[in-house]
Amino acid sequence: MQKERMITGITPSDSMSLGNYLGVVKNLIEYQNEYDLFVFVANLHAITIPKDPTQLKLKTKEMTALYIACGLDPEKMTLFLQSDVVEHSQLGWILTTQSTMGELSRMTQFKDKSAKESNGDNVSIPTGLFTYPCLMAADILLYDPKFVPVGVDQKQHLELARDIATRMNNKYGEMHVVPEPILTKGNIKIMDLQDPTKKMSKSSENPKAVIKMLDSPAEIANKIKAAVTDSENIVKYDPVNKPGVSNLMNIYSIIKDVSIEECNKRWEGKNYKDLKDDVTEALLELIIPIHEKYNEIIKGDYLKEVLEEGALKAKKVAIKKVNKVQNKLGINWYRK
Repeated sequence: MQKERMITGITPSDSMSLGNYLGVVKNLIEYQNEYDLFVFVANLHAITIPKDPTQLKLKTKEMTALYIACGLDPEKMTLFLQSDVVEHSQLGWILTTQSTMGELSRMTQFKDKSAKESNGDNVSIPTGLFTYPCLMAADILLYDPKFVPVGVDQKQHLELARDIATRMNNKYGEMHVVPEPILTKGNIKIMDLQDPTKKMSKSSENPKAVIKMLDSPAEIANKIKAAVTDSENIVKYDPVNKPGVSNLMNIYSIIKDVSIEECNKRWEGKNYKDLKDDVTEALLELIIPIHEKYNEIIKGDYLKEVLEEGALKAKKVAIKKVNKVQNKLGINWYRK
């Protein structure tokens, strides 16, 4: 039985956080067994706001290696660089012509990011910030996926892709599968270790607030030891009154795949040192094997071979789709 297709992209940026691993990557590892999964490294999106070229190359390589080390298996799914499949840009331009300034200007991320990049006017706002949702729509529609896993911050962009797909299907005839969002499995958020009222973010200004998947064992142990709790020294799951303690319990619960009820029983009558020791041990059991695999595959030509093979597989699908769209629009009338 043929699997339904799913696609998602990963941005080459600072090292993956524990929150990102538990909230996104862990799900992808399961999805690769359930779906025809396509994952691309979104290096074209990475230059929406200009990046240092040397750092971009390094981060792209590191992030690709880390996703594989975490459990993505190129034998089970298709992994490739966005820039290696030029049809992303090709379809991106076509979709730009099918969108309006009104709907692009309503994108929440454009409003947020442009506010940070502007000097009080539109002169200094990179054009890519305005148009990149069209490229994101192309990333999706190019492969006719049935499902797209999305977080809350990307849901609006998927809605744009769905709107453009429906609009083009109605105007030119059926050419796009209108993709469905798929909810991330599990609804537990990993919170900031120093301020457990907000989500853990790899961009946090406080290095003690976030665990990164390439942190050393000593760094991880120190961050958990310094994690904010409270003065009660009673281990009990209570996100409202004990957010720091509850966050540590959530981390343990997800890593060890045990319920919060089981966690409450485990630490009944114990103190915060016991909790932090157990969480540290669980984290190291998870992360040390990932480090070992990462250090192995970051060397040599393995990553290059994986990405080249993935691009070939992706391109076979992408070329057919672009030819179909261009034919429908009257661009390449002799191709089907």
